[in-house]
Amino acid sequence: MAPRTPVVLGLVLLAAVGVAAFHFWSVRPQAVRAPEPVADAAVASALPPDPLRSGAPDPVPRPAAGEPPDAGGSGRASGQIVVDVSGKVRRPGVRRLPAGSRVADALDAAGGVRAGTDMTGLNRARLLMDGEQVVVGLPPGPQVSGAAGGGPAGMGGPGGAPGGPGPSAPLSLNTATAEQLETLPGVGPVLAQHMIDYRAENNGFRSVDELRQVTGIGDRRFAELQPLVRP
Repeated sequence: MAPRTPVVLGLVLLAAVGVAAFHFWSVRPQAVRAPEPVADAAVASALPPDPLRSGAPDPVPRPAAGEPPDAGGSGRASGQIVVDVSGKVRRPGVRRLPAGSRVADALDAAGGVRAGTDMTGLNRARLLMDGEQVVVGLPPGPQVSGAAGGGPAGMGGPGGAPGGPGPSAPLSLNTATAEQLETLPGVGPVLAQHMIDYRAENNGFRSVDELRQVTGIGDRRFAELQPLVRP
C-alpha cells in the first residue's frame, strides 16, 4: 500500500462522517410553538358593533311603547304634531301637541269647549294625526237630516236620496255618526258602516280623497260626496 493511501482514506472517511452528521442535524425533530392568542379587547374593537348585543346602540330608532307608528310627517319626526282646533272652543287656532295626543288634549290646548256645546259624535279618546282639523259643535243628527231633506226630519223624504241636496255645512268624516253619514247623497246604512270601519282601521280620514279607498265608493259617488264632506 502506498504511503498516501491511508491519508486519502482517512480524509474520505472524515468527509463521509461530516455529511452524515449534517444530514442528521438537518432532519432532527424540532419543537413547534403555538401562536399567541390575540387579546379579546383587540378583537372586539376590530369588529363592527352588534345591534343585537346588549348595550349596543340601535341603528334604527324604534317607537316608544304605546306610541302610534310614524306616518312620515315632519311633525312626528320631531316628536310633535300640528292640529287645527276650530268651532265652539274658547281659543280656536293651530296647536302643537306631543305625538300620540288625543282629541281631548287638543280641546284642552284650545281652552276647552264652550258651555252648552253638543259633543255628540265627537270621540275625545281618538288619536290625533299631524295636520288634522278638529271641529267642535257640529249640528246633531236630526237637524242635519232636516236640512238634507229640505224640511223637518221625516217630512221631506229621505235626505240621502241620490241627487237630493246634502247637508248645509260640510260633514266631518272623522266625527260623524252613522246616522249623519246616511244623510249624504247615495249613502245608506251599509255604505255608512263601511266608512266608519275604514275610519277605525286607519285612525281617521286625513283627506277627503281617502273616500276613494272605501268599499262601495266609485268615481261617480265620490264626485257627489266630495263637496259635502271634510276630514
